[in-house]
Amino acid sequence: METRFWRIDARPQGTQFADAITLAQKTLPELADGEIRIRNAMLSMDAGTRMWLTDREDGYQPPLTVGSPMTGLVLGEVIASRAPGFSEGDIVRAFGQWADISQVDAAMAGAIVLDPTVQDRRAWFGPLGMNGWTALWGIEETGAAKAGETVLVSAAAGATGLLAVQIASLLGSQAWGIAGGDDKCRYLVDGIGCAGAINYKADNLGEQLDAAGGFDVYFDNVGGPILDHVLTRMNHYGRIAVCGLVSDYTSGSRTAPREYDQVLMRRLRVEGFFSPDFMHQGERLTQRLRGWVEAGDLTMPYDVTQGLENTLNAYAKLFTGGNIGKVIVEL
Repeated sequence: METRFWRIDARPQGTQFADAITLAQKTLPELADGEIRIRNAMLSMDAGTRMWLTDREDGYQPPLTVGSPMTGLVLGEVIASRAPGFSEGDIVRAFGQWADISQVDAAMAGAIVLDPTVQDRRAWFGPLGMNGWTALWGIEETGAAKAGETVLVSAAAGATGLLAVQIASLLGSQAWGIAGGDDKCRYLVDGIGCAGAINYKADNLGEQLDAAGGFDVYFDNVGGPILDHVLTRMNHYGRIAVCGLVSDYTSGSRTAPREYDQVLMRRLRVEGFFSPDFMHQGERLTQRLRGWVEAGDLTMPYDVTQGLENTLNAYAKLFTGGNIGKVIVEL
């Protein structure tokens, strides 16, 4: 069986993905024991995968090798299986390839059979998937947000950020979001119900942050210079939940806060977290998130690109601010 797939031919520079990742074709090998073959229906675009395209060995997982297929979350139908618990026709989510067809070891790929009664399957990439798990865990567990506290979320118009501000509000906190541009900030306030939104592209970032009156929790998706602004506006005994460092992923730089002394001065707790660390609690987290989704309390806009051949255009949106909500490629 033939499949098209995106192959990593070089380490991309910045957002020049087309110079480094090529759409190729190959013949799939016979299924081995434990493997499944998935006809991909959707690909999830996630900023954290940008780290896998670097040569950094000190990240949260080893980099993908040059010459290998690009990997990410996929959703689709099992068309062949030699893995117990997976049958032809099952709808599954797994870490597969950016390809027409993913062939994976079901256990190693974290494949799970999805509930077919969920009407909008895109939700398995958004509120009912790792974006949802990460948002809930970062706000409630790592950030330990409490009712009445003020929570700030960066990249708040992205998939995880949008869910994080909504969950903070659902838990009784006052949620503020940082986003790029007036349209995104307007959406956060008028569309999602944030207490306030901060446009990091404006000249008066500090004044905008001051308007919130201090933050108890900062859910950081970005790192970079914004972190310095926030450190000096955290309340004493505040918590910073480090989810991502998007500003570092394409710049080649590393976040090095000048205001690091505020961690001591304000007695702050700074903690990183990563979804595989709590993946074993995915079923519990999904049930809770699904309750909010079905009640209409947790929503997600989807930015959908059609066609495998257009995947790189969709991926670039994550790093250029070209999206609101979850970026998905439909095949």
